[in-house]
Amino acid sequence: MTSIINASTTAGVVVSPDTSGSLALQANGTNIATVQSTGMTISSYSAGTSLITSGTAQATTSGTSITFTGIPSWVKRITVTILGVNTSGSSGLQLQVGTSGGIVSSGYLFYFSQTGGSTDKSTSTSGFASFPNSVTNALRSGTFVLTQLTGNTWVCTELIGFNYSSNYYTSQGAGSIALGSALTQVSLATTNGTDTFTAGSVNILYE
Repeated sequence: MTSIINASTTAGVVVSPDTSGSLALQANGTNIATVQSTGMTISSYSAGTSLITSGTAQATTSGTSITFTGIPSWVKRITVTILGVNTSGSSGLQLQVGTSGGIVSSGYLFYFSQTGGSTDKSTSTSGFASFPNSVTNALRSGTFVLTQLTGNTWVCTELIGFNYSSNYYTSQGAGSIALGSALTQVSLATTNGTDTFTAGSVNILYE
């Protein structure tokens, strides 16, 4: 059985309690959502209603990292989008994730490559990295997508396009990290930790 809150068209709000620990939200006897200790199941929702939560876009015009905190424990996928990001030097970019204990800077297994005017490839253990490396004034736009595999293990795919010296390239990669506890934050940072952001913006979506 399930406790029910029903918005009836004839009787108003009808509450039917029980001791199951499960709660159903109904509209005129039709289940819209069921809430349990493990989370909420949505049976139906109106077209145009978003189940994706957007963060607040941050300017990447100063500092060595931009961090988004307060990501809920129920989140299964996070999309980090960058637009026109540039740095003060020749450092590449990397996305790092974190728990309530802080941003994690080791334990990543990430493979990434560059295509375009030249081809290059590399690996990273300090974050989910992106080309270009060792070049200046490269405007980057694209996405990192984090998907929960199971528990605290996350898989990341990356696709970034950039313009350097009037040539156009892409950086793509994939990899994973196993965290010690729930993911609660993500941080976009310069790879060397000393070059600063000089242009662009970044935001996250989570679901």
